[in-house]
Amino acid sequence: MIKDITLRAVAMGLLAAFVGYAASFAIVLAGLDAMGASPAQAATGLFFATLGMGVCGLWLSVSTRIPAAVAWSTPGAAFLAGSGALPGGFGEAVGAMIACAALIVITGVVPVLGRAVAAIPKPVANGLLAGVLLKLCFAPALALGEIPGLVLPVLLAWLVGLRWNRLAAMPCAVIAFALVLMFTVGPGGATPEDGRALLPDLALVTPVFTWQALISVALPLYLVTMAGQNIPGFAVLDLNGYRVERQPMLLKTGLVSLAIAPLGAIPVNMSAITAAIMAGEDAGPDPARRYWAAMICGLAYIGLACMAGLVAALASVAPAALITAVAGLALIPALVGSLSAAFSVPGQVEGPALTFLIAASGMTLMGISGAFWGVLAGTIVWVVKARTAPR
Repeated sequence: MIKDITLRAVAMGLLAAFVGYAASFAIVLAGLDAMGASPAQAATGLFFATLGMGVCGLWLSVSTRIPAAVAWSTPGAAFLAGSGALPGGFGEAVGAMIACAALIVITGVVPVLGRAVAAIPKPVANGLLAGVLLKLCFAPALALGEIPGLVLPVLLAWLVGLRWNRLAAMPCAVIAFALVLMFTVGPGGATPEDGRALLPDLALVTPVFTWQALISVALPLYLVTMAGQNIPGFAVLDLNGYRVERQPMLLKTGLVSLAIAPLGAIPVNMSAITAAIMAGEDAGPDPARRYWAAMICGLAYIGLACMAGLVAALASVAPAALITAVAGLALIPALVGSLSAAFSVPGQVEGPALTFLIAASGMTLMGISGAFWGVLAGTIVWVVKARTAPR
């Protein structure tokens, strides 16, 4: 195994970890905060979500010998950020995350569940994803009107990074975000006096399980994780010529998610963006040796997990609007991609549009969120139109 390591694989693994973490940690914190997590609970959730990415990435890459990239569920975190706190508080949200992880485990064991998810029309699934992302994507514009002096440098850095390389946009924005805090907000108590502050003080929460949370949070979280992360992640590996056994990989990501969910961590899943970095020729000319990129990425995530206390502390001194603005910038490419895919089938735009509008509205019916009703309504419209369309 050691003889397979290459300098290019190491470089791409480190780059993938930096891009993956910098582009979405703010989304994870925003999602946990919206679900009612205390600062200590949010830091704990960030720590275990990052640790879960690293451990699962190592597990998959060692067992499969392919560059199987693992990430936390960014669209899932965005869904949580756009949802209101549950009546049972963060404990009820943790119960929903446990249920979501259990559904992923079942999908890895029972193929029929995976086929049922795949049977949802892809434009409808993308309409759900777009609706989930839309509210958070408004955040940069809203923050620009509220705190322009703080947001404008972040937007300019994002634009400079985008002009240079698409993957550099969010790392540049995060660097600008840190500089804005340093020079305008002030670090306050966020800078650790010693290394112990890098790790968060673990704050545990008792899970609460309810049918309302299962249908309103767990099921939509599962659907956006599968449609927005796992399916594209497998597709990237397929396109790069790797033989992918989906069920065992889903089972492994589900088991890791189930282990970290009681600690307030969002699910982990296959990644498309970081997989594209590590599965291509940039990670080395020999495809059989590129799995080292995923291993290095996993090790880097474990290292980044040890900084969760510092990251959460820095985020806690920033205005909430600034945090959500950074999160919204990271989601713009995903929003554009999901909208394009949602309306890609001529003559079948009403179902995805209805799904998108209901999911984006934030409505609830019988205590169940619009994400569930949007998928249900959109699928019904899609099926009815498909059966009544002239042959």
